[in-house]
Amino acid sequence: MNKILVTGSSGQLGSDLVVALRQHYGMSNVIESGWRIPSHNRSLIYEVLDVTDRTQLQKLIEHYQIDTIYHLAGVLSAKGEQHPDRCWDVNINGLRNILEVAKAFKLQVFFPSSIAVFGPHTPKLNTPQITVEDPATLYGITKVAGELLCHYYAQRQVDVRSLRLPGIISYSAPPGGGTTDFAVEIFHAALQTGTYTCFVRPETRLPMMYISDAIRAILDIMQADAAAIKIRSSYNIAAVSFSVAELVAEIQKHLPHFTCDYAPDFRQAIADSWPSVIDDSKARADWGWQHQYNLAAIVEEMLAKVDVRSEEPGVERQEIGALR
Repeated sequence: MNKILVTGSSGQLGSDLVVALRQHYGMSNVIESGWRIPSHNRSLIYEVLDVTDRTQLQKLIEHYQIDTIYHLAGVLSAKGEQHPDRCWDVNINGLRNILEVAKAFKLQVFFPSSIAVFGPHTPKLNTPQITVEDPATLYGITKVAGELLCHYYAQRQVDVRSLRLPGIISYSAPPGGGTTDFAVEIFHAALQTGTYTCFVRPETRLPMMYISDAIRAILDIMQADAAAIKIRSSYNIAAVSFSVAELVAEIQKHLPHFTCDYAPDFRQAIADSWPSVIDDSKARADWGWQHQYNLAAIVEEMLAKVDVRSEEPGVERQEIGALR
């Protein structure tokens, strides 16, 4: 019987992943955790957990007899530049604690890496699996180090699996301090006020993925036969790439009066250092990855889902554990 711990479970990725895991493995077999209790927590089992405290982590593993960890707790790119000490402590020391505990108790681990591992000297188009990684942010540096830690522990019999996730577009949770937050904020603004001020330029093009595709990718790689997982640092994974202007135009097909202004800030430099299109052929070949949502499908579903959720009370979630 799988007993699963999800760290950073209240973030953008964790909010949806927990639902999917409970549907698959049973409601009582998935334990949510985070460094503070969410203001609107609906979890059956939720534990306050600081992943930088290895003793506390080990006690929780032993208490629930955990065999699988989805380690989502982390400080994102924009927040990491504002709080570098916290970013390093959570993203590096927290991950090492997870991997040490996994080694001791023979656990399976999922670790989300990010396109933030790439930098200004990385090829921008069709970014290959193995390439230059010279990140421009501390967050990206921690993700590069995290990938190396995963590879290191995999060589020491830890079944750790990882994806380099692009920007995640989700209706379930608010943005959590990442550089791709505009791709979520824009839908809320379009429906609530009819206008949005974007913090990157209109021509900025980044790899993106709808949350349903991201959740399916995580479940697929974790359920794949171990022999199929040939990359133990982190797999490139992709779905769609589009510019802000293209996103605006697609939204205007549904909301013709929607307008977008541009006021680039410090996040523009971060976005400029990242690739535009990712080559994920290794993931597709090794364990059969395929995305389902294109830009048109993402926009249609986001506008419908965000509009419905805006009418629901108590939908706000915490930031820790989201991506990018």
